[in-house]
Amino acid sequence: MRIHELKYANTNTWLIEGKKGRLLFDTGWAGSFPVFCGCMGEAGIPVQKIDYILISHFHPDHMGIAQEIASHGAVILVMDVQQGFTHVPDGVFEKEGNRAFLPIEDDKVRVVTIRESREFLREIGIDGEILSTPGHTDDSISLWLDDGTLFVGDLNPLYERELHHGTQIEKSWQTLLSLKPVTIHYGHAATAHLDRTAAAPPQRDDLYELTRRIMKYIDKGVPLARIQKKTGADQQFVEDVTRMYLTHRDVGVQGILDRIEIKGR
Repeated sequence: MRIHELKYANTNTWLIEGKKGRLLFDTGWAGSFPVFCGCMGEAGIPVQKIDYILISHFHPDHMGIAQEIASHGAVILVMDVQQGFTHVPDGVFEKEGNRAFLPIEDDKVRVVTIRESREFLREIGIDGEILSTPGHTDDSISLWLDDGTLFVGDLNPLYERELHHGTQIEKSWQTLLSLKPVTIHYGHAATAHLDRTAAAPPQRDDLYELTRRIMKYIDKGVPLARIQKKTGADQQFVEDVTRMYLTHRDVGVQGILDRIEIKGR
């Protein structure tokens, strides 16, 4: 199995090559199809060779060219928990006058239930499952591969988990973390690499202490990679703390955490 990161839009999209077929996870905004085709060409894979499109949630920047790609042969998958959401973005594209947008053709989609997702993925030679992970939206889903790879769309990054304590976002992360992921691909954030043997993400008080330690290392001029190794923190979290701290020197630990939370909304 091979995974291709397709860098052609503001939304991170991924092409997964199974033993029996290819699955595209998410697409970009309407109008990005020509660039998408160029990106596929660089990967050496014709657009016509995409078998299925799985959309993490039906927001314009994640499904904008889904039907355009489907018009070249791919089948759009709609999970049972996503039925009723497929045309939510239509009004957005209509309002902005985006003539490149093609609405999803309902009679050509394939509806798959969460329960039967593993069986479906096996059809295209992919070992894994699709999970319902609401929080960002009610129709949000995540794709799990048994090798430890996870695709979560716009689910708030793992390092923000405790900032959403008691919410559906935390519940969805609890479900995903129970699988012990190694690699997490986000819709807009940088990919995170985890240790399957690592302890659970820090609780709220520990997050405060972790941030304080990172700030101390920053004051000492310790390189980011070294800070990450010393603290065991997620790379993206270290980068966010550093960025916020260097631009808000008069703000304390809680102020840094508050700004990171606002940034992620």
